[in-house]
Amino acid sequence: MITKNKILLNNSLNTSNLVEKIGDDEKVIVVDNIKFHLENIIKKHPENKIYILVDENSYKYCYSYIEKTFATSPNIIEIESGEKNKNIDSANKIWNYLSDNGADRNSLMINLGGGVITDIGGFVASTFKRGISFINLPSTLLSQVDASIGAKVGINFNNLKNQIGLFSPAEQTIIFPKFLKTLSKKELTSGFAEVVKHALIYKLDAWEELRRFNLKDVDNTKLFDLVVKSTKIKHEIILQDPKEKGIRKALNFGHTFGHALETYFHNKGVRILHGEAVAIGMICEVFVSNKVLNFDLHKMFEIVEYIAINFKSYTVEMQDYDEIYSLMKHDKKNSDNKIRFALLSKIGEIKINQTCEKNDIFQALNFYYQLKK
Repeated sequence: MITKNKILLNNSLNTSNLVEKIGDDEKVIVVDNIKFHLENIIKKHPENKIYILVDENSYKYCYSYIEKTFATSPNIIEIESGEKNKNIDSANKIWNYLSDNGADRNSLMINLGGGVITDIGGFVASTFKRGISFINLPSTLLSQVDASIGAKVGINFNNLKNQIGLFSPAEQTIIFPKFLKTLSKKELTSGFAEVVKHALIYKLDAWEELRRFNLKDVDNTKLFDLVVKSTKIKHEIILQDPKEKGIRKALNFGHTFGHALETYFHNKGVRILHGEAVAIGMICEVFVSNKVLNFDLHKMFEIVEYIAINFKSYTVEMQDYDEIYSLMKHDKKNSDNKIRFALLSKIGEIKINQTCEKNDIFQALNFYYQLKK
């Protein structure tokens, strides 16, 4: 069960078999034979009505894994990679392609890529002709454990994260762990931030297990095990709260600061990945957790040390704190003109809809700033 303040996961896991259902609804599955499972889905749709959305990276490194699934060449739509391209212009490009190439209500869109692809692909599919079917083939660690799961689809607007979107579930999300072997170290580390978050909001044992994982020398078998466990944590939360009215907000730990920092760095022309921004966000929000909820100081430094060792640091300029604060005020979770957080009272216990003073936010940013010294 999942309660408002504590998350409990009861499903057992046989990690020797990578064909795994994430929940009883089979909406999310982990497979070791992607061709077999993909064939079962596409046979429900006319061959000439299959559209595959990719970016240059997922096409180059991942498309070959599924290419032989199709009897005839599918329609491939390619957009440029990167969060800056998750916008209305890219959505318009995809809508135009679908319209010009015969897409109809019987069509299927296959989103092959990271979080940008699954977000914008799901959004376009959900709005084209009032909705066509889509499936997600997440190719990055971030998208496998987080972005492709949970039915959130959307685009950025006015340089703000995920301002336009809706809840629209994929027909199925197929997680193929071998895709992770195509990732750069930077991409893999970025995605691992969401694994860290899931462990912290779940329970102490999960955090202790995670701390033993060597991110500098990755054991793929152990990584795949963590992927499945992390995905199950998120899926279990979403089943309890599909529309983010309550406990699903726990998944925002690290993201109130993280989204603002991601936009801040992008506006400065600094290439930062989503997970890297969330890692900084978790440092800031565990600091605020100590201020607001008396989160244990020793555990705070334990978490901060782990993140500081394993994730790249970025320079946050002190004179820009007001700009970051302003960006945080646009967060979707806010209400009553107050910035809302999901904070930790202790590892495995999360408190949603928390607030703090502006000075606490500045102190958190300064705490991160001081770590670099």
